Amino acid sequence: MKAGKILTICLIFASRAVLAQISPGALSRAHSSLSGATQCADCHDLTTLPPEYKCLQCHKEIRLRLDEKRGLHPSLVGADRTGRSCVTCHSEHNGRDVSLIRWDTPVAKFDHHRAGYTLEGKHASLACKACHRPERISPATAGGILVQDLARTWLGLPPKCSGCHADEHRGQLSPDCGRCHNSSRWQDAAQYNHDRAQFVLAGAHTKVDCRKCHPKVEDSRPYTRFRDIVFADCTPCHSDPHQGSFRQPCQTCHSPAGWKTLQVTAAFNHWTTEYPLRGKHESLACQACHRTSNFKTPISHGRCADCHRNDPHRGQFARRADAGECAACHNVEGFKPSTFTAALHATTSFPLTEKHFTVSCSKCHEPRGPETQFKFVNSACSVCHSDVHKGQFLGAPYQNKCESCHTVKGFSPSTFTLARHMKISFPLTGAHAAYLCVECHKSRSDVYPPPPVRFRFVRHGCDDCHADPHKGELAERMAVLRPDGTSKGCEACHTTKGWKAISGFDHATTLFPLEGAHRAVACDSCHRNRTLQPGLKNIAFKSAPRACSGCHEDIHGGQFSKGGEPPDCARCHRLVKWKPSTFDHNRASTFQLTDAHRDVPCALCHTGTREIAARNVVMYKPTARDCRACHASMETRGRE
Repeated sequence: MKAGKILTICLIFASRAVLAQISPGALSRAHSSLSGATQCADCHDLTTLPPEYKCLQCHKEIRLRLDEKRGLHPSLVGADRTGRSCVTCHSEHNGRDVSLIRWDTPVAKFDHHRAGYTLEGKHASLACKACHRPERISPATAGGILVQDLARTWLGLPPKCSGCHADEHRGQLSPDCGRCHNSSRWQDAAQYNHDRAQFVLAGAHTKVDCRKCHPKVEDSRPYTRFRDIVFADCTPCHSDPHQGSFRQPCQTCHSPAGWKTLQVTAAFNHWTTEYPLRGKHESLACQACHRTSNFKTPISHGRCADCHRNDPHRGQFARRADAGECAACHNVEGFKPSTFTAALHATTSFPLTEKHFTVSCSKCHEPRGPETQFKFVNSACSVCHSDVHKGQFLGAPYQNKCESCHTVKGFSPSTFTLARHMKISFPLTGAHAAYLCVECHKSRSDVYPPPPVRFRFVRHGCDDCHADPHKGELAERMAVLRPDGTSKGCEACHTTKGWKAISGFDHATTLFPLEGAHRAVACDSCHRNRTLQPGLKNIAFKSAPRACSGCHEDIHGGQFSKGGEPPDCARCHRLVKWKPSTFDHNRASTFQLTDAHRDVPCALCHTGTREIAARNVVMYKPTARDCRACHASMETRGRE
């Protein structure tokens, strides 16, 4: 069957030859040797339908890179080995002079990461041909590349540094340049870890420039020496500053931590000298006192200042009897804490008592190094304490002297007494004397940061502290002026003895003078609470009713109302007393009382009642006018 397919295809090609249609077009110059109908099978696998491509049978260098998954082609075709992916970029039968490579992206903008080798550091700025040069392709690799002109291929360039760079170390180190260098800067061997060497860098050696130990070897091409460096002891690199005074090796006293950091050893006992080392002196480096390498030079040590010449207190204690000797406040165990106690502070011009006794030194003597202040010209409270009153007492008579109201026992309570308050512009009288200070002297909680507690007031009006419970009803009365020109305010009616003690108000000055029984009525009987809540804050004064019906209930159940208006009580009753009634029966009614009727009590005629609004009301209207309506019942009652 396979032979039959081949025969069929040959017959097709034969028929096409007749028609001069042997191929779709001429092959490119590179493949021109494969032209002709008899060589189609060299590139096309005619045993499959549709025919496959045999690109990778000739281009074995590409096949090898696909199998090893390196280079650009694996990222383009993936796992495809049929050749179908090849024709996506390499199209044939387009003419002799047409390029086989379809490459839309300019070479300079190619993403080198797709080729498996990311360009970083200095490599990123190089031109492509700076690396892709024929001479850098090894002969073994060049033999497997079909392109004869190696200047026209991107294949064959090795990814190792040695493919482009010469060995600057002459074989002294590993050929893997990446162990020490990166692509950003050759001079900095940032990747190298000296811990892998025979001489591990420690202490001050880690800061030494590499060239100090690795010298340059003069040659036709000078290079740096990395091998055969002698390091058994210190002498190859360091000279002897002691000029042979010590026979011991350098490491007896010194270490890589630093030349001036000496190791404490049993080789020398300082207690055998005139100055045994105690406290902090024990940990000092020798050169802190021995300024030169000659340890036999005498050193003054009678006073602290012999060594500690920079006075950290800048002469503040120079006038002391000991001329400011450090040992008066410090010892060799450490500069801090000071040995100057609170008890010793009592010998100064400012003894520490009460609260001051427990205050740490740094609260007054703020640590500022040499700028720390210990001697004060002024010992006023304001030197250490900020003015919490923000200048309210700067003026006379206080002049910001805290001791006017406070003591060292504590800021609170204040020593400003009620008796002293009586001598200022606002003496506390009446109920004011019973108030706590904080009731009047307070800060504000509605702003941030809160202002200081207020002690000085421009004016002392009641409304500065008290809200107006009358809602402005009595503003006109409160605005009346005193002889001194100030408004009376609340004192138009009240005194400091108590809010309910109303001594300055005369009801006769209002539109409703109190007469008769009204004089004995309590104020709140007429001046009612607006919100029906306890207290006097919502009492209505100016809007209090003046008509009887505003306060008194109509006990007659509306019998004497006209046109829906409340009755006029004054027609029958007086302010002095509700009973007896002043009703004039002859003038105000249609039933004249004459003769014996004049002395008859009202209740004998007006006997009828009716329940109105849950109460029995004596009915005056209508009343029977017939004699028998009253007298018959009266006779009956008489016989009984």
